[in-house]
Amino acid sequence: MTLTSQKAILNGQVRIPASKSHTIRALIISTLAEGQSILLNPLQSGDTISCLEACRAFGAEIIEEENKWIVNGKGVANPPTEIIDVGNSGTSLYLLLSAAALIPGETTFTGDYQIKRRSAQSLIDSLNDLGAKCFSTRGNGCAPFAVRGKLKGGLTTIECPTSQYLSSLLISCPLAEGDTEINVPLLNEKPYVEMTLDWLKNQNIKFDNFDFKKIKIPGGQKYKPFSREIPADFSSATFFLVAAAITGGNVTLNGLDMNDTQGDKAVVKMLEKMGAKIEIGENFVNVNGGELNGKELDLNATPDALPAMAVAGCFAKGETRLVNVPQAREKETDRISVMCKELKNLGADIEEMPDGLIIRESTLKGGDAHGYDDHRVVMSLAVAGLRSENPINIDTAESAGITFPNFVELMNSIGGKVT
Repeated sequence: MTLTSQKAILNGQVRIPASKSHTIRALIISTLAEGQSILLNPLQSGDTISCLEACRAFGAEIIEEENKWIVNGKGVANPPTEIIDVGNSGTSLYLLLSAAALIPGETTFTGDYQIKRRSAQSLIDSLNDLGAKCFSTRGNGCAPFAVRGKLKGGLTTIECPTSQYLSSLLISCPLAEGDTEINVPLLNEKPYVEMTLDWLKNQNIKFDNFDFKKIKIPGGQKYKPFSREIPADFSSATFFLVAAAITGGNVTLNGLDMNDTQGDKAVVKMLEKMGAKIEIGENFVNVNGGELNGKELDLNATPDALPAMAVAGCFAKGETRLVNVPQAREKETDRISVMCKELKNLGADIEEMPDGLIIRESTLKGGDAHGYDDHRVVMSLAVAGLRSENPINIDTAESAGITFPNFVELMNSIGGKVT
C-alpha cells in the first residue's frame, strides 16, 4: 500500500491510542499471574495482537472486547504445542524469551524477515547463565530461537543495546527458583526499564536496584491478577507532536500523562526547546507550532523518536543534531541510514554520524519514498509530506498498522491530507 501525504496545517483535538510497551507488559504479566486480569483500553495493533496470540499459546484464556481484554492467566504452564510467530514484534519476542525459560519444556519462536535479522544473543547468553537452555537455531544469534527451562537464577552480566533484554529478565526472574543478580555494564533506553520496574512495584515484586548497574531479584515470587487502564502512547504521539510543530498548527493531544514512565514523553520538551509553544495539562498536551530552531538532542533514551525528529530538523532554522543513539541502527531497519537516504532524496540537507544524524534547514521537494516495511519510517515520512512543496508517496505503508492502525484516520481528522 502507498500513502500520499501533502501540504496541510493541522488544527483540532485527537486522542492518542494506548501504549504498545505498556500493553505488551500487561499481557505477559497477566499471563504469568494465576487468575483474571482486566486490561482497559489496550492497544489493538499488529504487535500487540502478536503478543496476545503468543500468550494464548502459553495457556492464557483471553476474551477480547471492544475496549477491554480479559485475561485468565494460568501462571507458569506447559510449553506451547506450536511454534510461536511474533510477526514484527521485537518487544514480544524479547520479553517472551525469558517467560518461556520458566517452563520445563521447549518453546520455539520465529518472526518475520526483520525479526530474523535482529540479534538477541546477549539475552540468550544470560538465560543460559541462569539455568535455561537457549539457542539460535541458525547459530547467528537471531530468530528462530529454541528455549528450554527451567530458569533457576544465579549471576549474569548483560550488555543491553536495547532495554528490552533487561526488561525481559526483570519480568521473569522473580519467578525463577532462586535469587538472581544481573550486572549491566551497558544500558540504552533506560526509561523503558523504569517502566518495567514500575510494573514490578505495582505487583509488589521485591528487587534491589543499584543505579541500573546491578539489580538483585529474589526468586520464588508470584504475580497477582490486576485491573489497569493502559495509558496513551507517547511514541505514537510523537508523529502528531512533530506534525503540529512543523505545520504551525494548534493541536491538542488527549490521553497523555506526563507523569507516566514512557521515555518518549521527552519529545515534548525537545520540541519546546526547539521553539514550539507547548501547554501541558492533566492528561493532555497542546502544541502550537511556529518557527523552530535547530538544537542538539540526545536520543539515547528515546531511539524510536529519531525518524520523526529527523523530519522536525528539516524545518528548523540552523542545524539539528540527533546524537548518542547508535541503537537506532538495530531496529526494524537501520533508521539512521534509512532516514538519511529518504530525506536526502526528498531534498533534505542531512548527513549520517555513527550514532545519529545532522540535519540542516531544508526545503523538501516531494516525490516517491521507500518505507522499508518500517512503521516509524512510514509515519515520519507522511509527517514530512505535510510541509513538503509537493506530495510525498510512501510505499509499504501497511506497516503503520503494526503500532498505529488508525494513524491516517486520526491525522486527517485534524486537517491532514494523507490518502
